[in-house]
Amino acid sequence: MSRMMPEIAGKALGKKGLGYGKLVTDWRLIVGADLGEATAPVKLAFPKGQRTDATLTIDIVPARAIEAQHSLPQLIERVNAVFGYRAVARIKLVQRPPTRPTPMANLRPLSPVEESDLIALTAIVPDGELRDALEVLGRAVQASRK
Repeated sequence: MSRMMPEIAGKALGKKGLGYGKLVTDWRLIVGADLGEATAPVKLAFPKGQRTDATLTIDIVPARAIEAQHSLPQLIERVNAVFGYRAVARIKLVQRPPTRPTPMANLRPLSPVEESDLIALTAIVPDGELRDALEVLGRAVQASRK
């Protein structure tokens, strides 16, 4: 899995960096569960040659757009707290239902052999939370192969 991660992460994040990945994975924690259900981050665009003053594009359910418009200063603060500096200067709201990843509930269960192989692969990772996340990723990758 360690050999596959740079390739997978590189394709998923491109030049957006790890901060963008954290925005995607922790979006509901950043904006709150209520607004997190109605929104999803789509794109982070920095001005050419800069790593500040980016525009974050967010998909939002049309019925919640006015509420979110009033909360933009707080949302910018919360997003910038994730980066640790003033990375985002503007948020662009696009009114359309946020796209959600396909639930992993539809994936087939792993065989006992596949499960034990996955546990063995992730056992070398000492951190419990990271190891758990890698196991979830490994299950999704393995279950989608057949």
